[in-house]
Amino acid sequence: MQPITKTNDLIALCKRLSKAEFITVDTEFLRDNTYFPQLCLVQVADDNEAHCIDPLAEGLDLQPLFDLFADTNVLKVMHACRQDMEIFYLLMKDLPAPIFDTQIAAMVCGFGDSVGYETLVTKITHAQLDKSARYTDWSKRPLSDTQLTYALGDVTHLRTIYRSLKKELEETGRTSWVEEETEMLRDPSLYVVEPSEAWLRMKVRTNKPRFLGILKALAEWREIQAQERDMPRGRIAKDEVLFEIAAHPAKDMESLDRLRGIPKGFSKSRSGKALFDAIQKGLDIPEADLPKIERAKPRPATPPMADLLKVLLKQKCQDAKVATRMIASAQELEEWAAMPKKTDIRALQGWRYKIFGEDALKLMRGDLALTARNGDIDIVELEEEAG
Repeated sequence: MQPITKTNDLIALCKRLSKAEFITVDTEFLRDNTYFPQLCLVQVADDNEAHCIDPLAEGLDLQPLFDLFADTNVLKVMHACRQDMEIFYLLMKDLPAPIFDTQIAAMVCGFGDSVGYETLVTKITHAQLDKSARYTDWSKRPLSDTQLTYALGDVTHLRTIYRSLKKELEETGRTSWVEEETEMLRDPSLYVVEPSEAWLRMKVRTNKPRFLGILKALAEWREIQAQERDMPRGRIAKDEVLFEIAAHPAKDMESLDRLRGIPKGFSKSRSGKALFDAIQKGLDIPEADLPKIERAKPRPATPPMADLLKVLLKQKCQDAKVATRMIASAQELEEWAAMPKKTDIRALQGWRYKIFGEDALKLMRGDLALTARNGDIDIVELEEEAG
């Protein structure tokens, strides 16, 4: 039950796991008080063994584990792996490959949208998870047997879940669907926030170019501070404070201390100078180079066709046993109904076209109808009238 804390033990484990067809992987981490997630535990398993690895152990070198994750001969199986992938990217400067996300696979196999791990454990393995350690502090040592048992459960049941989903995907010819979706998770841009683009994540209420120029510089300052100090960006300055500064930029250092949300004496600190420099940077942007946001147009009423498309999507996904989220979102359908000639949507690409897109086009052309019968929806192809 004891976690691996010695580099030699980790090297030996990774050598054994490198011979496996696949390994299951999970992590425990904290990020309540930091900008970057703090990795506290890594769990790995193959068909023969399961172990916890303690990344906080003094002197432990995780490179053997990273080499295993980079080994393309070993499939890495995870559940809802985006946060795990972010952690590994930050530590490895690369991403594990190849990967298999059981949440994505479960959506393709008819388990519904964003199905949780506990649900899959119950439905596929018929076991019950003990979740009593879910919200414990994983950074404190020593870890209890209860914590370690909980952590190992996140990779041991995953073996059975993977084999079950893999079998169904192969039988239905849908393996490539999952590969297509998981490949998107190997895009490094998903896991890095460029400071110069941080302002784009903020919900602004005005599109005045000068305000946006100052806000962009302020958001970049905050992101750099948060990354360098490894603090949540809200601890550096809340969005509302940056909005206030952008709307009423300080004209000198002393004016900073009079701004709401800025602590007294902040102007005399190194961070205060960096903040004032950011304000000046925003003020000095030439008019022609100021960022612009298109004024949001009043959203038109949802076309009635969108409602029909939603009904058709639900019915087709129910018939195909695939989650609707894998095909199209409600917003995508509403935009498509408003612009019927739009072609750059997911529903018309690849396997999604066969499941839904083809019939959706027929519905929009009037070549297909939806009817109700005994409480169910029937999809009826309409014949062209003669003459």
